[in-house]
Amino acid sequence: MYVWNQARSLLRWAFTRCGVATALMAIAPAAHTARAAPASQTMVVCSPGSPGTTDEAQPRMDMFAAAVSARSGTPITAVYEPSDEGGVARLATASLALVSLPFFLAHEQALGLHARLQVVARGRPALERWVLVAQKGRIKAAAGLAGFSIVSSVAFAPAFIRGPVLGGFGALPASTTLVSSTAVLSALRRAADGAPVAVLLDATQEASLAALPLGSRLEVVARSPALPAALVATIDARLPAKTWTGIEAALRGLGSDQAGRAALGALQLSGFVAVDDKVLGAARKAFADASR
Repeated sequence: MYVWNQARSLLRWAFTRCGVATALMAIAPAAHTARAAPASQTMVVCSPGSPGTTDEAQPRMDMFAAAVSARSGTPITAVYEPSDEGGVARLATASLALVSLPFFLAHEQALGLHARLQVVARGRPALERWVLVAQKGRIKAAAGLAGFSIVSSVAFAPAFIRGPVLGGFGALPASTTLVSSTAVLSALRRAADGAPVAVLLDATQEASLAALPLGSRLEVVARSPALPAALVATIDARLPAKTWTGIEAALRGLGSDQAGRAALGALQLSGFVAVDDKVLGAARKAFADASR
């Protein structure tokens, strides 16, 4: 999907007591004491199938977290987790998530994820379409995928492929297998050469298809409905509503100054928008139906 490279760089405040402060408190005992620093929050960024490691992503994570911390007044630590299992483990104790739609649907109930904002990739619309690509002229309907392997970076969530993405194309035959792989180019080459392979691409990957020399031997055989690429979510009830309000305003306003735009650019994003509840609800239902 996208290269989710980001980082953590927090604002810290130190509250000290000095003799002057003590004297003032003695003179005016009814005065309010200094406000405690807000609790630090952790955001886990997880898009299984995307390239990069946690360590490689950390500098950009730091840049993003610093910008959101400064705007929201809440210290935020951000960490990138490239695997499905690792993302689940980290989110067990985090309060915020920035996750791909397949990850969200696969773990929404178990982790107590609450969708708050849609993530918009740089140069892309707020809603994207996934496409299934196969050798030109070979697949006319879902039944034609019998005996095929569908190669995808999101095969960790089979119900996402069978439901929200390909549900409208038709039920996949029992002999169709889903193969998890990020080796998109080699899979496309095999498909173009006539192997029983189809490849599921996100919108960014599809945009590059025409530029490939083998592109003329391939065609899109199915398209998903328009879907959010990724979501920002809060987890269970770990984040106070007032704290989220400040963070939400910070995320929505990142594009208004240079530091914020740089932070968005580090993640290859253009911004954050309101969740389309109708679209997300349809995807959620299709996922649930395909899970049965």
